[in-house]
Amino acid sequence: MRLFRDGVSPKVAFALVSFFLGELGDGLNIFQGIYLVALGWNEGSVGVALSLMGFTALIVQTFAGDVIDKTHFDRRMFLSLASVATAFSASAILFAREGNDDHALIFSTKVIEGISSSFIGPCLAALTLATFGPDAFDDAMASNILWGHVGSIASAVLAGLAGYLLYPDIKYCFLVIGFSALMAVGGVKLLPEGDPLMGRGLQTHHNATAGDGTVDGGVVKNEEAKTSYVNMDETAHSQWSEEQMVKTYWSVFADQKTVVLCLTGFFFHFANANVLLVLGELMGGDNDDGSVKRSAIPLIASAIVLAQATMSVTTFAGDRMTKAGWGRKPLFMACLVSLPIRCALIIAWKDAGDTLLLSTQILDGIGGGIFGLLHPYLVNDIAFGSGRFNVLMGLTASCFGLGGTLSNLLGQIIVEKMGHVASLSGSLVLSVIPIVLFGLAMPETRGQRGMAPKQKQMTVEVTQTTEGSGELV
Repeated sequence: MRLFRDGVSPKVAFALVSFFLGELGDGLNIFQGIYLVALGWNEGSVGVALSLMGFTALIVQTFAGDVIDKTHFDRRMFLSLASVATAFSASAILFAREGNDDHALIFSTKVIEGISSSFIGPCLAALTLATFGPDAFDDAMASNILWGHVGSIASAVLAGLAGYLLYPDIKYCFLVIGFSALMAVGGVKLLPEGDPLMGRGLQTHHNATAGDGTVDGGVVKNEEAKTSYVNMDETAHSQWSEEQMVKTYWSVFADQKTVVLCLTGFFFHFANANVLLVLGELMGGDNDDGSVKRSAIPLIASAIVLAQATMSVTTFAGDRMTKAGWGRKPLFMACLVSLPIRCALIIAWKDAGDTLLLSTQILDGIGGGIFGLLHPYLVNDIAFGSGRFNVLMGLTASCFGLGGTLSNLLGQIIVEKMGHVASLSGSLVLSVIPIVLFGLAMPETRGQRGMAPKQKQMTVEVTQTTEGSGELV
């Protein structure tokens, strides 16, 4: 078996980077929220702080994806810079002072964090597609996502342990973020650049036939798949051909499947994002002076670990089921259905003790695991061959981020004004919308990657006919 460099295969290199990016995560937002409350911030201000990153990202992510699609620079450079900037901005909370102050510091660094983090997902997805090709993309992305969840587990364990041991001065648990960024940048150096055109979802002479530019057991088979723009074709002809192959933004954005995926993800995250924060507040409780109890730190860390561990198992199982022939739609419906069940159980068990409340994170892991796994699959099914893969990754992520941001903002305001049960009841009602929307309006996309529109329509019709006859396709 031929390895990529320094004895590390591409698949292992991507797994390492994904692990440390998983540790970097979302800046340990849940711990930051608890820490700010302990400093004297009210729930509304915390909701604004945590939402600013999301609001910024939802504006920037689509543009970030477009930049990653069009760039002639090495995408690995973007990934390294984005990781470092995200870590520095997330670590700024170390300088927040006691009291309901320093809003400008936290708010501004959350905006920077939102901008920089917007490039991480599209960069990693583009490099994965560029290296492994459309046929091996699902397997490679499943590995990336799995190790990202493992990294999130490690981050939560380290942060929770540091926060508990150093309580009440829990701010040093955020040093995990800086360490993770440095390790991620070191791992990026091991990644291959791959085929830049294939990285934006274009059919090229390297991937037009099955197997070209993909991997065999995690090893790049085609050396040409690792060349730069200049070496792929004659420069002028390559750039001209690239523009000719790229579809218009409107043809991709107006596709029914794109619209349904964006709306489904928006409502799912609108209902889901605030639930963990509310759960942490229910489990941890406050001291008499309003500060967070010491026991809240390991409880919330346990909630994150349990969810991420379940996501890891779900990602592995989902990958196996996909390889066995399961379609995208039934798996995604299972993800959506898990959310209202989770909300209902938290409401029913709000006074039943921390153990039962903590167990609801299993459902969060199932829903989040399937959603995270199938998101890039669905985008690649829709966009491959259009040259708009990364901009569609950015657009869908922006829609999801908008839902999550509004959830954190409005959810915490409702908690402050009306209580935890009212906030959870709102999430329960909202969680029904994506189930109905996706179930009625989203066709099956498995097997349609790279097809022309007419071919896709024929495939959908055949699939629907076969499903009506009770056969498995």
